[in-house]
Amino acid sequence: MSVNVEKRMDPPGEAEHAEAAWALKEEIREHEGVLKQRRDFFMNAYKRAECHLLVEDDELVGLAASRRDGYILFLAVAPRVRGRGYGERLVAEVAEENRTVSCHARTTNEAALNFYKHIGFQVVRRIENYYEDGGDAFYLKLGEDSSLRDRLSKFLR
Repeated sequence: MSVNVEKRMDPPGEAEHAEAAWALKEEIREHEGVLKQRRDFFMNAYKRAECHLLVEDDELVGLAASRRDGYILFLAVAPRVRGRGYGERLVAEVAEENRTVSCHARTTNEAALNFYKHIGFQVVRRIENYYEDGGDAFYLKLGEDSSLRDRLSKFLR
């Protein structure tokens, strides 16, 4: 069976795929208990971000919403398509346009932390009470080393 994966983009100020992105985020929240943002917060951040989207057979399966400085606000890949390189591909899209890439991840979100470490992110610091519910976060960063961008570029093919 052939799968068609298409890259789409919502630049800052546009929100053509915002509803589908919200639905994906909510699917992950219900499945894993993470990405607990309120709708108005999510939509506001989405509209200000550059949103890299992966669509598989007309269904949104991946999202990386980032600021101009390479900070990833949201990274989401549908649980049913994980392991196909979509998360790496989305981070590579952000890295392609920025000297550094950074993000926050819950200290209890082992899957996210393992993913970020796997592609070269390093924990910079721990921030207590970072999330609205009092949860702690790690601030992670992918360095300025060009070899990191080169390493991630294989996911852009």
